[in-house]
Amino acid sequence: QVHLVESGGGLVQAGGSLRLSCAATARTITRYTMGWFRQAPGKEREFVAAISESAYITYYSDSVKGRFTISRGNAENTVYLQMNSLKPEDTADYYCAAASTVPPTRTRLRAEYDYWGQGTQVTVSS
Repeated sequence: QVHLVESGGGLVQAGGSLRLSCAATARTITRYTMGWFRQAPGKEREFVAAISESAYITYYSDSVKGRFTISRGNAENTVYLQMNSLKPEDTADYYCAAASTVPPTRTRLRAEYDYWGQGTQVTVSS
């Protein structure tokens, strides 16, 4: 069992930055692919970014590529999402997730992730 807790959300103006953190407890996340998803009001939860176990491979949705950066500190058992140049359309609840085994071609799929955090809210004002 992996317990994930997100933090770092808040209110920011368009063009600003936030750094989300996802702290894992109860088990090390070293062997997990870690992902970030988001869900805006009235919309389905969508993929944002993911990082492989080794941290050598990262994945991004087209909407955040070049603005967001996912990283992991295995020693800290934590995953981060640095969000720059934020836009009002980035407003959503952001969720951290862990996948024990996932083929690279399926990294963007919610169903591949075994554990989820409770989410942290990000609001970007125009």
